[in-house]
Amino acid sequence: MALDLRRIQALCFDIDGTLADTDDHLVAQLAALLAKVPAVSGRRSEKLARQVVMGLETPVHGAYAWLDRLGLDVPAQRLRDRAKALKARQGDPAHTRNPEAIDEVPHDMVAGVQEMLHALAAHYPMCTITTGGAPRVERFLEHYGVRQLFRVVVGSQTTRRMKPHPEPLLYAAKIMEVDPKACVMIGDTTIDVRCGRLAGAQTVGVLCGFGTERELKEAGANLILRTTSDLLAVLKPQQDPLHTTASVKPRQ
Repeated sequence: MALDLRRIQALCFDIDGTLADTDDHLVAQLAALLAKVPAVSGRRSEKLARQVVMGLETPVHGAYAWLDRLGLDVPAQRLRDRAKALKARQGDPAHTRNPEAIDEVPHDMVAGVQEMLHALAAHYPMCTITTGGAPRVERFLEHYGVRQLFRVVVGSQTTRRMKPHPEPLLYAAKIMEVDPKACVMIGDTTIDVRCGRLAGAQTVGVLCGFGTERELKEAGANLILRTTSDLLAVLKPQQDPLHTTASVKPRQ
């Protein structure tokens, strides 16, 4: 079904690949490592790194889904967070070559998203829902001056279950004081789409992150956009600075 604009009362955003350019960050890290391999350098290393990162999206999120089904998602995330905290103590994230510590440095924000968030916050309560730790998301949002626009940041330890389970969205909807069915889950992976659908919300898939158009379409996204900032032209076209129709990838 197409996105029903009349139902929308609140917005739920994924972070990595949706608001944050996490894929480019990972590609850059991997490309730097691959460049040290004989016969792999320059554009070739970047192309290979991007293929690897994109190829890993499905199995990585699939692993999260299986952990969730087994009830092991939260313990696994806590273990990972503890390991990252220990490694981060070894040096300042801004001056270390430790890959885990480097990940603490705020990623770039997807182009146009900062302006979009400010525009939409005047009309909708908003939240973020991520399978990562909430503190990292808080730092990212504070870094770009948009934390105050969100009613709640839902991380891996906020609720007992993680995406694709609907509990994070149901929790956020309660905080925002809206019916889950009146929410829209915006994300770049099938995990985001499944979370939204299981909660009864509508879903918007974006192609600026890890997921592919085919995956998002098959998962049942109500709308697919080329990039997250195109959401402004869909919800409030009169406030879109380009005054054009969003670059929508229609479902067929």
